[in-house]
Order: sequence, then structure tokens, then C-alpha cells
Amino acid sequence: MEELATDDRYKNNTKHKQRRAEVIALIEGVFSAMTAAQVVNKLDAADIANARINTPEEVWEHAQLKARGRWTTVETPAGAIAALLPPALPGDVTPRMDPVPALGQHTDAILRELGYDERAIERLRAGGAI
Repeated sequence: MEELATDDRYKNNTKHKQRRAEVIALIEGVFSAMTAAQVVNKLDAADIANARINTPEEVWEHAQLKARGRWTTVETPAGAIAALLPPALPGDVTPRMDPVPALGQHTDAILRELGYDERAIERLRAGGAI
């Protein structure tokens, strides 16, 4: 849609923002007839930064995450699951990857830390709040 490059309605970022919904509709109209690979090729050819969003399965199988040892296992009430280690840690830091608590496992302790006594906690429980 080369004619849009000289269209006064879109000639600067301020005007793009004012017509955001319209610009998005134009882009989606063009891209909806293309495959993801075609969209990436078109954006790359125009030197427009872009990236495709991976599916969860693609993230789990990503070669770089595997090669860099970014996966670990954590325990949950439903069993062990794969979990990504936190990003950008110094090399000498080992992140805590504690088990995932069960629903309500720490409720009483947290409420006590917040100043609730046993009677108040029981009232919350009786009222269905916890």
C-alpha cells in the first residue's frame, strides 16, 4: 500500500497514534491474506523489526533454552513440572526454585505475619474468605 507513505493522514507518528485503530485494521487486512513466513519476509525486507511469538510447545522445545540449561524441575501438589530458570542472573547465583505450595498451604502463616490472631483467622475461614 505504497500510497499510504505519502498520505497526510499517516505522515508522522502523532497522526499514526491518532488513527491507531484504523492503522491496525489496514495492517491486519494486508497480513490476514499471508502466511506467518510471508509476513516475516515482508517485514524483514522493509527493515522492520519483528519476531514471531512461539507457541508453548515451541518454547518447551527451544534449542537455545535446552543448550543453555535454562530448564529445571519443580515440585507441585500435582507432581513435578518443568520450569524456566529466572533470566539474567550473575553466574555465581543459584536461583531458588522451591516447590509450588498447595492452595492455602501458607495462608495462616501469612495472615499471622499481617497481624491476624487465631480468632480472626477462624472468622475469615468460617465466613468463606479463606
